[in-house]
Amino acid sequence: MSRSVSIYVCQSCGAQTRQFFGRCNNCGEWNSIIEEKINQKSDKSIYTKINSPKEKSPYRSELISQTKNQLIERISSGYKELDRVLGGGLVPGSLVLIGGDPGIGKSTLILQSATEMAHHRSVLYVAAEESAQQVKLRWNRIEDAESNLHLLAETDLEMVIKELDHLKPEVAVIDSIQALHDQNLSSSPGSVAQVRECSAALQQIAKRQNISLLIIGHVTKDGMLAGPKVLEHLVDAVLTFEGDRFASHRLLRGVKNRFGPTSELGVFEMQADGLSEVPNPSELFLSKTSAPGISTIVTCEGTRPLAIDIQALLNPTSYASPRRTTTGIEINRLHQILAVLEKNMNLSLSRYDCYLAVAGGLEVEEPGADLGIAAAIVSSFKDIELEEGVVFIGEIGLAGQLRLVRQMQQRINEVIRLGYKTLIIPDGIDTSEFETNQKLKILKASNINQALVYALDNN
Repeated sequence: MSRSVSIYVCQSCGAQTRQFFGRCNNCGEWNSIIEEKINQKSDKSIYTKINSPKEKSPYRSELISQTKNQLIERISSGYKELDRVLGGGLVPGSLVLIGGDPGIGKSTLILQSATEMAHHRSVLYVAAEESAQQVKLRWNRIEDAESNLHLLAETDLEMVIKELDHLKPEVAVIDSIQALHDQNLSSSPGSVAQVRECSAALQQIAKRQNISLLIIGHVTKDGMLAGPKVLEHLVDAVLTFEGDRFASHRLLRGVKNRFGPTSELGVFEMQADGLSEVPNPSELFLSKTSAPGISTIVTCEGTRPLAIDIQALLNPTSYASPRRTTTGIEINRLHQILAVLEKNMNLSLSRYDCYLAVAGGLEVEEPGADLGIAAAIVSSFKDIELEEGVVFIGEIGLAGQLRLVRQMQQRINEVIRLGYKTLIIPDGIDTSEFETNQKLKILKASNINQALVYALDNN
């Protein structure tokens, strides 16, 4: 005998209640709670079956000092940019969740990676959203007839687990977790209960058989990963695939990684035959021309330094309140820098509309870009070009002082590699190891006034 139990689940945060509410008490979202019926059967569910041991000792703990050290060899994904974000490759038995907007190229990236890995190891690609023929059409673009990639077009979780038990692959791909369903649950595929139970079952078999699992996930209209928040806690790494659908480059960013650094960035370019790596992304975000309102900074995404252009445009406003818009930079950061410039440099910026953008569609969140933003704003305000070949690195305090930023050695090395002539940085940084370089002139400033005098000295 089986009976169904109704629970009400928020589709935004995954919170569960016994009765319906129009507004979720946990996250505050309206009209996000739906009813889900769970069949309580006398037989065991898939999750219980694969998680129940035959005979285990009740005493299994041990001292961590006596735990054996085991060298774990990572599995290369076949792409250096993806390996960089993963921290050196896939860890056996790990779960990696990859999310991104529809049509951004998630399935293409993972299919290409699975094809490369299948040259040297057993790989299973589970297509839950497409038929085998549809996946083959995309695979034909790669033109790799020697790959031993196994393909399974299936949405039933029980059949997927049986195939994993039979094939015992080293790497498996689930495309996507929202399309899988457990027949023991009456809710529809993609619901909170389905995603939670399917993820838990896949985690158990991945840990038990030491399978590296790549899971593709959907995102909501707000850009957040769809499904319960427990999914992000369950997996070992969370990667997001970003980019403008009308631009050619794509950004792979690490949000969570238990086996490597977070906030790492990988850059790809979409071409006719799929995605290709961009080994030198600084060239992608730099313009070849100079004009008033353009400055160059070096930011750090994880451990990777990137040289990018900041573009600013100031125009006399025709409204009582000037417009302030940004692309790739937080608007509050712009307001703060404008206030500091108006206070310390006596600039009447309140009479001008200000438009600020990061070239190439990259988002810059770190404060090390402040000095470059200020230089671009002043350059546009005075309608003069900055000195050729100058790079700005530094955070601006509310009093106009320049503050130190992290990973200065990597940033300076990137400036030298790209062949820039002048670098303006905050005072107090030890640059003795770079003094022997005759091609780069390093100027140190203690405040915003001194730094911009250096930049505009030749103008």
